[in-house]
Amino acid sequence: MGFYDEIDKSTDFRKHPEKYRVGRGEQGVLMVEPYKSEIVQHWRFKTPEIATTSSEKIYAMFENYLKQDDFVGMDMARKFLQMGYTRARRYANYPGGKKYDQDGNVNERDIDEEKAEAAAIFEQKWIQARENKDYLKRKKAHQQKYG
Repeated sequence: MGFYDEIDKSTDFRKHPEKYRVGRGEQGVLMVEPYKSEIVQHWRFKTPEIATTSSEKIYAMFENYLKQDDFVGMDMARKFLQMGYTRARRYANYPGGKKYDQDGNVNERDIDEEKAEAAAIFEQKWIQARENKDYLKRKKAHQQKYG
């Protein structure tokens, strides 16, 4: 059992950032409130145009959380950017985003160039967020202070 298995879904992580753990990758992205509700409404990747608008909005939220010295918000925005990349990539590789058929066998890949472009758009913003020096400094401080 990890942190995200035991999370109290009623926790307001803006009021209780000490309860937040970074986790691996996108872990917990749909559990940490109020950030999930703030960010998810802007998370879209159907076309490159939609992905551009979405990733720019989420990155702007990342920067706004930075200005507010809100590491949890920054990390959640980073997770949504990462998830935009990984989900768009899955849809780029597999029709309907379904990697496995009903018998558990891997479906044949069929590259959707539009979704691949959407994934690349999210990937650029995700890299920009995860390599941001202020983000990295705050991440290290949060992990040292809270685990």
